[in-house]
Amino acid sequence: MRSMTPAERRARLGVRHRLAPGARTDDVLDVARSMVVLHATDPATVFLSVAARSVDAVPAALERALYDDRTLLRMLAMRRTMFVAPVELVPVLQASTANALAAKQRATYTRIIERGSDIRDVPAWFAEVEKATHEALLARGEATGAQLSADEPRLRTQVDPAPGKPYSRPTGVTTWILVTLGCEGLVVRGRPNGSWTSSQYRWSPVESWLPGGIEEIPADTARAELVRRWLRTFGPAPVSDLKWWTGWTAGDVKKALALLDVTEVDLGGATGLVLSDDLEPEPAPAEPWAALLPALDPTPMGWQERGWFLGDHGPLLFDRNGNIGPSIWWDGRIVGGWAQRKDGEIAVRVLEDVGADAAAAIEREAARIAAWYGDVRATPRFRTPLERELTS
Repeated sequence: MRSMTPAERRARLGVRHRLAPGARTDDVLDVARSMVVLHATDPATVFLSVAARSVDAVPAALERALYDDRTLLRMLAMRRTMFVAPVELVPVLQASTANALAAKQRATYTRIIERGSDIRDVPAWFAEVEKATHEALLARGEATGAQLSADEPRLRTQVDPAPGKPYSRPTGVTTWILVTLGCEGLVVRGRPNGSWTSSQYRWSPVESWLPGGIEEIPADTARAELVRRWLRTFGPAPVSDLKWWTGWTAGDVKKALALLDVTEVDLGGATGLVLSDDLEPEPAPAEPWAALLPALDPTPMGWQERGWFLGDHGPLLFDRNGNIGPSIWWDGRIVGGWAQRKDGEIAVRVLEDVGADAAAAIEREAARIAAWYGDVRATPRFRTPLERELTS
């Protein structure tokens, strides 16, 4: 069995994740393709992930790709996580993951409405409101949730999500309906009402991004294609990492792998998988590299088993739910964390001795990220111990 050392995996990471200087690009679509998808639960993450992998790109370049060229699209997919995806990958994500997620979301919201309202035949009611909301959005072309609730009064229906509980508060159904329509591939989140750190989006019909709608492809084919792309970016890796990243059942992962030509490799005692045409070593970057990655960046969130690049730094850099905060990387390993303070300063803390050259490279990256922020201030959605400490 071919062995792949942590050093070899780190070399792949530096090049394929476009973090080494020679691999960086100002083409934001290529950045997204390199990572399969970009994490977007925190709106700022998308922009800062591009910043870490570019040379001279600015926030407007990503906004142009998202809202003008429309080569990228936001959608809920794996593990009910928000991602920004290249539009050509959207049919794969829809068939492999989002269709099942739509059914799950509809069932969840239906149960809540049945429990917290006097609406009869909630499934039929929910379907009717979905249809009317979609028609209202098609008529407008673009709208906020508030505008759509003016067109479709049933969106203003209030539901008690936890009847009898003192903490329960009446909740409107607008977001539930729009989230379900989004999972079904009928509507998309467009430009936010605010800066690139805002999560208050305007909604558009999916045809605004994909004129013919989302192409339908078989789910098995879609899952195999998504696994192929993930292995190209994140392989070699154990099957458990793939199952965690996709959020699929073990059976679905097994079926997807059966459609691909993969080879088992030794990862220092654990068994990993790699595409069979991808066994050759990746040439290491010409020089050691530094990078400041944002909270929830797709690189550290690409694997469940992170010991080969994280070391013992997890308790300071992750919250209790497994969300990583801003991290400092040196030549393929996490060596510290960073945060943006209220005055815009990028505060860094290295958690191990990395030497003078590494410290200087990290400071240069901090200055570059500070320039990317400009006058914008953004607090990560999920706070971690070190990020809180650096901003206290």
